[in-house]
Amino acid sequence: KLEEFLNFKELKASMKEAVLLDYYTAAFWWAKENNFSLLQLSGFMDLSNFLLENLRDKHMTLGDNLKELGRAMAGIGETDSERSGDLNFFSIEQAKAIIDYL
Repeated sequence: KLEEFLNFKELKASMKEAVLLDYYTAAFWWAKENNFSLLQLSGFMDLSNFLLENLRDKHMTLGDNLKELGRAMAGIGETDSERSGDLNFFSIEQAKAIIDYL
């Protein structure tokens, strides 16, 4: 299903498509195994894609990408609406698990 969703046409001949399919499949199943809701699963997949794009398109170093991850996750678990980010549907424990996974 992910192959179809990602619109991969050359999976058998393209190492790039095969690697990307593995990356997204691993991320998807990790989130499912952690019992993420549909909203959380979607947010996690967006975050995984964001970090991959940082590497691919912006050629960020690992350190810079980790800083971006930190900024994206900032405010999770806080009640102050100014500090809570777009990913505030994750619990603090889930955020820690995401950071460990990534």
